[in-house]
Amino acid sequence: MDARIRSIDAPFRDARYAPRRLEIEDRGGGELVLTNPTPHATDFTTTSQALERWAREAPGRAWLAERSGEGWRATTFAEAAEQVRALAGGLRELGVVGARPLLILARNGIDHALIAYAAMSQGMPVAPVSPQYGLPGANLSRLAHAVEVLRPAAVYTEDAALFSEALEAPFLAGLPVVAGKNARQGDVPLARLLAAGGAAATARPDDHAKYLLTSGSTGLPKAVICLHRGIAVNSAQIAACFDDDEPPVMVNSAPWSHSLGANSILHMALHRGGTLHIDAGQPVAGRFAETVRNLKEVATTYHNMVPAGWMLLAAELERDKDLARTFFEKVRVLQYGGAALGQDTSDRIQAVAVATVGEKISFASGYGATETGPTACNVHWHNERMGLIGLPAPGTQVKLRPAAGKLEFRVKGPQVSPGYLGRPELSAQSFDEDGFYLLGDAARFVEPADPAAGLAFDGRISENFKLASGTFVTVGDLRVKAVSAVGDAVTDAVVCGEGKEAVGLLFYPNPHMDRAAVEAAVRAGIERFNAQAKGSGGKVARALVLDSAPDANAGEITDKGYIAQPVARTLRAAAAERLFSDSSDVMVF
Repeated sequence: MDARIRSIDAPFRDARYAPRRLEIEDRGGGELVLTNPTPHATDFTTTSQALERWAREAPGRAWLAERSGEGWRATTFAEAAEQVRALAGGLRELGVVGARPLLILARNGIDHALIAYAAMSQGMPVAPVSPQYGLPGANLSRLAHAVEVLRPAAVYTEDAALFSEALEAPFLAGLPVVAGKNARQGDVPLARLLAAGGAAATARPDDHAKYLLTSGSTGLPKAVICLHRGIAVNSAQIAACFDDDEPPVMVNSAPWSHSLGANSILHMALHRGGTLHIDAGQPVAGRFAETVRNLKEVATTYHNMVPAGWMLLAAELERDKDLARTFFEKVRVLQYGGAALGQDTSDRIQAVAVATVGEKISFASGYGATETGPTACNVHWHNERMGLIGLPAPGTQVKLRPAAGKLEFRVKGPQVSPGYLGRPELSAQSFDEDGFYLLGDAARFVEPADPAAGLAFDGRISENFKLASGTFVTVGDLRVKAVSAVGDAVTDAVVCGEGKEAVGLLFYPNPHMDRAAVEAAVRAGIERFNAQAKGSGGKVARALVLDSAPDANAGEITDKGYIAQPVARTLRAAAAERLFSDSSDVMVF
């Protein structure tokens, strides 16, 4: 199938976008402020109000569904509201409700959502940490640091047996533990809280709702304060990008320990009265079959994945016509985030869409950080051009300020966090004199003569490095394009070469292919990539295929499914050293 879908004259399926609006203020000296003046709803100012509304207006509609054997266990809005009230009462009876958070050590699941919303309804923050922190074999130092930062009042775990090693660690000693199942002696079964007398919501808009840990890719994680108002507003801002009253239907695996999954997916489904099917799959080779299974059963209207997932799905859609028919039956918007998606992958997916339903599906993307809600910008117009981060979300201002030959990206809006738990000095340093949050990233206009065409990510000002020649290497852009050029033979790559004469890549192999085939694909792909690349900082001079998949327990791959580059370079230090040696397994271009 010809993947150059942009040459095919096929219409876009209506994504039901609202009109695009942009205002630009030129402050002189190259500094610009971009604003989206589109109004957004203010009906909800806490995380509880949307559940209360839909429990009244659509009591029998499913909010959440999760796998139960071959079928699905679902909870409706009315059932969820009743259980949240009961759990809130149970937490109050347990005596843990207060300013200190409920630490959540659990994978995505219905019970996880219910107890989180119960705690938040009482003004008790929740702190969902990555399940990787406490699963068997995990490095518990990460959880120990999280506990030190968060100072939780209690712990909720989905399974006290599964997380027993973490729960028995000394840094959790003395904390009440609520267990979804396999409660140990002294633990509080979740069923006991459900049997308590209910408690009405008491949370206020400016109460702390969640503490979400940053990825920690550049140091130990910090706890970002998410206010009730900020979470509610960011969902309203995203909803205002659409002229669409139909509740969305989603299948999603993004972890609720991160703002994308917790706020843009879970809470967005609640805000719009939609249905979220909780996907236990992961966007990595060997763990993606569950996602495919779910997408063959559920016709979604909106689908969001990290680029690694889209790369895997492209191959599945090309191979499985039944999957393609279900997937493209109702979907109106495809979304990626966390990193840039290669144009080749998008083109392949669009080719299947046109062959299946005769229409292209708009590919959206967004940009932001845990501190910005997360959504600061998104693509809210029909689009098939990869690499965009969009334009400001409604009610959001973006300042573009010249720095180091680029435009530094800063954000201001009602969804932005006030700062970090227990770090007032760091919080103050994170904002400029005008109250814009400093992300440390750069952006550029994709078409300088037409700002409304959107912005593209232009690298982290702090992440990119220099070669020995002084040439800058744009790490994120190079990695995505190189991996896309190689294709399905690899799952990701680590960019190396700081202080070296040229760039080198360490590739993670597709575990279902033999090494010779992977190496052949890498050689052919990098030769194609280099033929189109410009400058020494844009070409790959050396490549090495690694012997193993990324180690999730060591933090090499995040639970979002992408590689933590600084962590990977540390863990793969020996391979990185070999990459720039005369070793026979190193490919030189």
